[in-house]
Amino acid sequence: MVPDMTRNGGFEPVFCTIIPPHVLDRLAQADDPALSGPARRTIQRDAYERTRRHLTSVVGAPAVALLADAEPGKPYRTVYDARHGTDLPGTKVRGEGDAPGKDATVNRAYAGLGATFELLLKAYGRDSIDGDGLPLDATVHYDEDYNNAFWNGEQMVFGDGDGEIFLDFTNAIDVIGHELAHGVTQYTANLTYYGQPGALNESVSDVIGALIKQYTLGQTADQADWLIGAGLLAPRVTGKALRSMKEPGSAYDDDVLGKDPQPATMDDYVRTGRDNGGVHINSGIPNHAFYLAATTLGGHAWERAGQVWYDVLTGGDLTQDAKFTDFATLTVKAARARYGDGDELQAVTKAWERVGVRTL
Repeated sequence: MVPDMTRNGGFEPVFCTIIPPHVLDRLAQADDPALSGPARRTIQRDAYERTRRHLTSVVGAPAVALLADAEPGKPYRTVYDARHGTDLPGTKVRGEGDAPGKDATVNRAYAGLGATFELLLKAYGRDSIDGDGLPLDATVHYDEDYNNAFWNGEQMVFGDGDGEIFLDFTNAIDVIGHELAHGVTQYTANLTYYGQPGALNESVSDVIGALIKQYTLGQTADQADWLIGAGLLAPRVTGKALRSMKEPGSAYDDDVLGKDPQPATMDDYVRTGRDNGGVHINSGIPNHAFYLAATTLGGHAWERAGQVWYDVLTGGDLTQDAKFTDFATLTVKAARARYGDGDELQAVTKAWERVGVRTL
């Protein structure tokens, strides 16, 4: 049986989407109904799922049993097809070990679940997102023109996009990894989804998503593009991705979407009550710190920089309400504990200095 408690204050999964609310709000105001219609329906659906997630948290999420034919250290994936409806999980279309079918979306979802499992196991010795072999479920073809993908505390869900602004959400393997990483956080630090701890929650997911993409492509830190969601934007959009860890604020600059609002340093920290206190916006700051640490160290980012971040996330000292300074301080301690006073410690320390976050 999967543990029903996190290390920090209990099992409180949150509803996490890849597309920030401020992006959908902007689209919903577009004059063209081909843009505003899907955005408004997506906002309504997200609100429903968010409320459903909250109610599930209040009454208690159902325990997830490990299946008899699941093997320790092996993924157990199931992909479902919602057939453009909203009932979850939908119709099972591919199980663990099944051969690829004709639906490329199903195959991408299956592969993304596997890539996430593989990185966690091989790089960090973690057996699935809960550390105890949790089966990985995903639903594709969710709703009509649904412009999002989300982790609802129990499974992954992918929309097909509207084809005007967003394409199929399984196109980007880092998006799959990002959302599943919310599950890792759920089972470990359980970071509160508001303000700075919420931005850290989002940043950790971006970090793990980026690492999964780089691991799958065999890229070093210098070879990687450090983009989150490359391949999601339709051709009409002036942009390259949802976010850039290398250059926060540069991912898109579009007449419909507006300009990427992410700051790279604390000098431009955004104070807002929207988007749960700017969790998708201010995550650019810790994102950039990770990019700086990883590229300074060079080599494969999941090995040293990634190991430090993973140590902090799973070490038990990161509190639910951790601020940027708390997280940064723990990364310095983790770097010293694992690697001593060498390059790793210097790279991590200087990365936080460059983004304006103090370490204690």
